[in-house]
Amino acid sequence: MAEQTTDVPDVSGLTIGILGGTGDQGKGLARRFSLAGHTVLIGSRSAERAGEAAREIGVRGAANADVAAEADVVIVAVPWEGHKALLESLREPLTGKIVVDCVNPLGFDKQGAYALPVEEGSAAQQAAAVLTGSRVVAAFHHVSAVLLLDPSVEEIDLDILVLGDDREATDVVRALAARIPGARGVYAGRLRNAHQIEALTANLISVNRRYKAHAGIRVTDV
Repeated sequence: MAEQTTDVPDVSGLTIGILGGTGDQGKGLARRFSLAGHTVLIGSRSAERAGEAAREIGVRGAANADVAAEADVVIVAVPWEGHKALLESLREPLTGKIVVDCVNPLGFDKQGAYALPVEEGSAAQQAAAVLTGSRVVAAFHHVSAVLLLDPSVEEIDLDILVLGDDREATDVVRALAARIPGARGVYAGRLRNAHQIEALTANLISVNRRYKAHAGIRVTDV
């Protein structure tokens, strides 16, 4: 089990909302945070669809706008194609909140996964450009949805790289990462460095395909 960091705030009482929570990544994170004792809200464009996904893992579901308004911390886990439009529609309810972007802008062809160019530099920087009143943090890019959803996996062997320009916000997200048993949140730089973190997901997909694994990242000597 990873050594848990102690220089982080108590986040046990935070309500966590997950936009795009009907996908495997969103549901997996929702499941783990719920098991850790958090109130978790799953969001979708369709409140009905959100409710169906939420019932599968024992949390609450609602429309994205309602989740954005109610949650203390909001994780963005939507497909890249709808990323900017969704955030633009939720600018008001997300004002003042910590918004955690875990979206990986990737393309796929016969040679596998590859990073897509993003005008702002990265998905996280795009989120920050749209949500000028929010505290945007990049994290949870390399967490295997398969492992998160697997009830036989009690601990996730993973360091979660956390990036942002707001020290207090990145500390909160580091603490949330540590709420997942086995995982650890590691500060990995300013938001301007999110591109390579997002793009690294393509390399991990290649590792997983070659070795039939669910590879993650560990940072040594920290």
